[in-house]
Amino acid sequence: MDDTETTDRAGNTPPGREPAYREPVGREPAGSTPVGLEPTDFTPAERARGRALRRAQLPWALGGRLAGLALTLLLGLTPVGAGLVSAVGGWFGGSRTAEVLAGAAALVVLGQALGLPFGARVRAVRARYGLVTQGWAGWAVDALRGLGLTLVLVLPLALGLFALTAWSPRHWWLPAAGAAAVLTAALSFLHPLLIEPVFNRFTPMPPGPLRTDLLALAERDGVRVRDVLVADASRRTTALNAYVSGLGATRRIVAYDTLLSTAEPREVELVVAHELGHVKHRDVPTGTALGAVGAAAAVAVLGLLGTWHPLLSAAGAADAADPRALPLLAACAALLGVLSGPAQCAVSRRIEARADRHALELTSDADQFVAMQRRLALVNVSDVDPPRLLELLFATHPSATRRIAAARAWQAAQGRVAPERRANPGDSVV
Repeated sequence: MDDTETTDRAGNTPPGREPAYREPVGREPAGSTPVGLEPTDFTPAERARGRALRRAQLPWALGGRLAGLALTLLLGLTPVGAGLVSAVGGWFGGSRTAEVLAGAAALVVLGQALGLPFGARVRAVRARYGLVTQGWAGWAVDALRGLGLTLVLVLPLALGLFALTAWSPRHWWLPAAGAAAVLTAALSFLHPLLIEPVFNRFTPMPPGPLRTDLLALAERDGVRVRDVLVADASRRTTALNAYVSGLGATRRIVAYDTLLSTAEPREVELVVAHELGHVKHRDVPTGTALGAVGAAAAVAVLGLLGTWHPLLSAAGAADAADPRALPLLAACAALLGVLSGPAQCAVSRRIEARADRHALELTSDADQFVAMQRRLALVNVSDVDPPRLLELLFATHPSATRRIAAARAWQAAQGRVAPERRANPGDSVV
């Protein structure tokens, strides 16, 4: 139940570490509490802390995206990228295959290298807020793992793509679109089995009341799960999260060890109930199908752009079969991703809101749901009411204020009068 808004996940300040700033404690002006929140949900200092983190890291996170896009466009829409492909291909003999593989590797490495300073700065900001538990050496190892994994995926794809363009510079996109759809579906299935273990270790949750309750919750919801696993997220972060991973026989509930050590068992159940909602509504298969269709459509658009001679000429490529067209295709794909991003985020927010409703219907516990949302927002140092424009452009989840307001609206619609709160909303969390 990732509480992502306009920033990356975050966490709370470890005991003994001074906060990144000191917020004066006082009353906010009348009427400043966002609609749907009670004044006691978040104190002014708590809300200000989330805003401060967002403002501190957003320029670097957004700057990294813009810098990466600018580099991709520079290489793809000018002869610079064509010259790069020819140059690095020449280091390995200058054959067509060498140009494709070396050119693709160069694009990946340059993109990753450009993003490193921005990522390091975001990490430094998060560390000031006590959000990072991993050292710089571990961060560097993860960056190398990510680079290696990207190369393992990209290089065969580039080789296959240009095998098809050599077969037909004008009609290569027809089989490529089908292959992209199949590959998208395959990666969705293989991700929890092959990619997740590269970055985290997973161990079975020890037998006990919580494991029993989570399995019973899934059974009551009619969702078959193979196991309940614990991810060692605390090696990197203090963020709280859980999810249901895999399809069919590989499906399992995964909880961050940070969640288990911080949240109350009932709150863990509510997080898992949200994730079961994704399974119940077949969000992963539906998302995979939509992703496959989107990937096929994107390839078709690339095929159309690859026949536009003014664009090829500007990029310094003869046609789509020319390895020097590789940066152009990468630039067009990046632009398509940027343009489709807000729509994807909008769909994601609707899906997450539906999963929230499922959690409420499954547990009938709106008060604890609100308490859980509060804990997630505080421990993840979320901006509970971010600027609407940022939310529309980048947020994959509704803001904490919207989620809490929706829970209270659901509770009112059930005709329930909220009982005495299970916990004082003003209490701080660990």
